[in-house]
Amino acid sequence: MSATTNNSGEGASALSLFDSRIASRAARDAFAKLDPRRLMRNPVIFVTEIVAILTTIIGVQDLFTHAAHPAFALAIAVWLWMTVLFATFAEAMAEGRGRARAESLRRARNDMMAKRVPNPDDPALYGTVSSTDLRLGDVVLVETGDLIPLDGEIIKGIASINESAITGESAPVIREAGGDRSAVTGGTMVVSDSLLVRITAEPGHTFIDRMIALVEGASRSKTPNEIALDILLAGLTIIFLVAVVTLVGFAHYSGTTLPVPVLAALLVTLIPTTIGGLLSAIGIAGMDRLVRFNVVATSGRAVEAAGDVDTLLLDKTGTITFGNRMAAAFYPVPGIDEARLAEAAAMASLGDETPEGRSVHVLAREKFGVAPVAPAGSTPVPFSANTRLSGLDAGERSWRKGAVDSLLAAVGEARPPLAFTAAVERIARSGGTPLAVAEDGRLLGVIELKDVVKPGIRDRFAALRRMGIRTVMVTGDNRITAAAIASEAGVDDFVAEATPQDKLDYIRAAQAEGRLVAMCGDGTNDAPALAQADVGVAMQTGTQAAREAANMVDLDSDPTKLIEIVEIGKQLLITRGALTTFSIANDIAKYFAILPAIFVVAYPGLSALNVMHLSTPQSAILSAVIFNAVVIIALVPLALKGVSFKAISAASMLRRNLLIYGLGGILVPFAGIKIIDMLLTAFHIFA
Repeated sequence: MSATTNNSGEGASALSLFDSRIASRAARDAFAKLDPRRLMRNPVIFVTEIVAILTTIIGVQDLFTHAAHPAFALAIAVWLWMTVLFATFAEAMAEGRGRARAESLRRARNDMMAKRVPNPDDPALYGTVSSTDLRLGDVVLVETGDLIPLDGEIIKGIASINESAITGESAPVIREAGGDRSAVTGGTMVVSDSLLVRITAEPGHTFIDRMIALVEGASRSKTPNEIALDILLAGLTIIFLVAVVTLVGFAHYSGTTLPVPVLAALLVTLIPTTIGGLLSAIGIAGMDRLVRFNVVATSGRAVEAAGDVDTLLLDKTGTITFGNRMAAAFYPVPGIDEARLAEAAAMASLGDETPEGRSVHVLAREKFGVAPVAPAGSTPVPFSANTRLSGLDAGERSWRKGAVDSLLAAVGEARPPLAFTAAVERIARSGGTPLAVAEDGRLLGVIELKDVVKPGIRDRFAALRRMGIRTVMVTGDNRITAAAIASEAGVDDFVAEATPQDKLDYIRAAQAEGRLVAMCGDGTNDAPALAQADVGVAMQTGTQAAREAANMVDLDSDPTKLIEIVEIGKQLLITRGALTTFSIANDIAKYFAILPAIFVVAYPGLSALNVMHLSTPQSAILSAVIFNAVVIIALVPLALKGVSFKAISAASMLRRNLLIYGLGGILVPFAGIKIIDMLLTAFHIFA
């Protein structure tokens, strides 16, 4: 299933895989990362560097002592250093991409002046101070054209705010005191009106500051899976180290001398340097992919957890449905044509600017080409809570729509036709809202209004089900309405008439069964459930409490993006697993390249294992070392971009990756080592 989120930020922030400025800085940073104190965090590459140092020393000694093959030892040393450099370059590239994305955020974080209000009841009396002097709990006044100095909660007012510095979306949004859209972010601009904002973050600890640290990788800690994989790679390194050391005794027994550079080459080509060199880059790139979708994760652990999620809690309104009741069908009474009912309904809606009213026009136009114009001198009749009716008056003519019982009473229809009553009951049972229509005091029929399920959402849930993810709709609607929407959307379960405690209880029950749960929310009442969920996604438009409780924040405030977040998490895990498989599978070809080269003199029969027909033992060993280094840089784009993800079962995905990266990991080195050997032979290098 492709990620189809409509995200303006992604295109704006897209970077080429090898941007020249990022690549040039990454090349410089790669040398700085050679510091052994930094490389100790990566045991595989650390061992490679130690071996490279040892081989370099031996090569230099051989050069000055006029040993038999000093150039061979130095050549091995050079390519061992290249292996380490390519690994540090991969990590520097991933960090560089995050650093580039942080530059625009830094521009929004610049020091600015703020209007601090000592007494919120009298905002006209304010003092101008630097934003760095503001403290938690201070109240500031922001007016048209002002930048909001720090993160805060609106305590008074309503205003239009430009959040393009954060989200990349140029269209301003409405923020107001109270409710779930009261949080504002430092660095955003007030476009109209004014607000009183209570500061909720100290300088240096704002949302933008946290974003900068996260996208640059400065605060990225290793996830549990990364730690487990590090332990596995360290274990494999120790095993191969012991195996190589034992070869010294075996060679001595068989009358063969194994030079240290040859042992170094064998060790480095057998330990999993490919995944060891790319592991950190994969993790950083996973967070970078989230940032491209305008989602900020507070830790790599959250991204990884998203890949393991097997239960999704989604709000009905705005996520599964459009959130507004929309006209879905016309049901005329006997003797009335459906087109006439549609025209009358459209006339009655000419003065109705609500989403429901506009949807009546859309449905009438799409089905019958009806696009009525209000007659001259006509008067709209606005909806009234007393009459529960609205419509249009034009001289002696009138059109009305509204609640069924109110309209029947208004037209004096004590016993409506059975077809009308049946249609009303059918609409109500399906969770919709019936809206009666009359023209000139005569009942014409009923409009079905319902919360329309978003197109394609059923297919997306089906794809999630194939991946083993259970979808749960959460709504405050009654069970009848909830069941109808759940059936149409294709979710696996639903929670009707849900309270904040119901959400929390559901998450706890699912986790008690061993499930990993993700949910999204934007209100203060969602905070407990967001904190309890394994992956909690808060909307940027939501309250400060929701954003603090969640471990991800969606800058576009699009609840459906939860599905894309799960896909990105799974892509991270798949990429890590695929490259680990490829790295380990590489060893088979290296056995056929190096072992015959080492022991062919003592055991001539081993020449049968030289299936690649490599020219000389020195050429075979050097070709394997060169391939071992080059494959790291060749896989950097895949580590940064990620392995392509498809919504298929885990078993199918395993077969697919084993075929591509397992079988490919076996075959590619055979071809690669042979090509390198042919080049060395062509240039008469150790041939």
